[in-house]
Amino acid sequence: MTQVPPRVAIAGGGLAGMAAAAALGSAGFEVDLYEARSFLGGRAASYPLPNSGEAIDNCQHILLGCCTNLRDFYARLGVEGKVRFDRTYYFLEPGGRRSQLRAAALPAPFHFLGSFIRLRFLSASDKLAVARALLAILRERNGRTDLDQITMLEWLKEKKQPPRAIDRFWRQILVSAVNEELDRMAACHGFQVFWLGFLTGSRNSEMGVPAVPLGELYCLEAWKRLPQVRLHFRTPVEQIVVRDGRASVVVAGAPQEADFVISALPLDKLRQVAPLLPLSELDCSPITGIHLWFDRPVTDLPHATLLDRTVQWFFNRAGGRYLLLVVSASRSLLELSRAEIIELAIRELAEFLPAVRQASLERAHVVKEVRATFSASPQAESLRARPETLARNLFLAGDWTRTGWPATMEGAVRSGYLAAEAVARAAGCPHRFLLPDPI
Repeated sequence: MTQVPPRVAIAGGGLAGMAAAAALGSAGFEVDLYEARSFLGGRAASYPLPNSGEAIDNCQHILLGCCTNLRDFYARLGVEGKVRFDRTYYFLEPGGRRSQLRAAALPAPFHFLGSFIRLRFLSASDKLAVARALLAILRERNGRTDLDQITMLEWLKEKKQPPRAIDRFWRQILVSAVNEELDRMAACHGFQVFWLGFLTGSRNSEMGVPAVPLGELYCLEAWKRLPQVRLHFRTPVEQIVVRDGRASVVVAGAPQEADFVISALPLDKLRQVAPLLPLSELDCSPITGIHLWFDRPVTDLPHATLLDRTVQWFFNRAGGRYLLLVVSASRSLLELSRAEIIELAIRELAEFLPAVRQASLERAHVVKEVRATFSASPQAESLRARPETLARNLFLAGDWTRTGWPATMEGAVRSGYLAAEAVARAAGCPHRFLLPDPI
């Protein structure tokens, strides 16, 4: 007799839900993925711009070469070739002076040494202090037990980092990577960014930028590779009901048949659909994306990080005429109007790119993600949920769960793979989906 494969219902079509669906679908499970919107991606999505039809990403999302599970997910959908990797990081000072940080063919952790020495925005004493702190990360990353109890800023001050080095090097890299300010960020997350992204090998530090709108990475054509996965759009899970230790989902007012349930919903949404689940409180940190279209090219750089200002990064999306600006941990912008944010962005951008002063702004779009990620603060790790719940067939995924990573695209995929592994174990057919960090 042919055995019927287990059936899994997944609530939420963000990266966590998609990763769980792709993993379980490739392992022979029958999967129904329920998404409230008409497109996939969650907070890493693209959608048509009103009144133009042009697809834009809600914000610029990047990955590093060390994001092994995100890259594995893209490979499962056959879209890994749609991500463009760059080995060079560009730093701009007000006035436009450029510096480059680029890995060379030296063994880790010395592959950035040559370009680091040539950085123009740090003094020689700043660089020496940073080098001492980087060596301290190598020494202390496995030995200290307090890195989840102290902030990254506290650790940097302990290592006597000069204010200029903190603001122009440590803050510039870490706030964008973790989406939290240094005085709110647990030191363990700062350690992880520099250890995996900058100290373990040149391939791990490469920056990957999708060459297409994010929605094209998860298009219906890509999912044809996984016929066991059924996608249900505009079909929100209204309730997750737990009775006698088992969970079921309610869709369009009716319970749906499933052997296992994975919630890949944001924490605030999960509280609404499953109010009886015991879930810890996690603070949130916002991200703001600012889309600017000019009448002419204003830069020849593919991307750059901007020093000493509110706007932290720009990404060149179309020949220098369309730039996407990013402000991570953007609490200072939450009370500003759309017009005020655009005015600030143009004023700051003109300090770095003189061509902006001669260009005309054709249109602009602002996206405030107020609850973009959980705040990676000290002791938050202990509050993040594990995949298993009190219901024996209900499992949790999401970048806010305990993945070992901050709230990144890699963290979201890791959570989906961990939940998929938990389902497979419960079904009596264990699988390994999660790939180890590349160290």
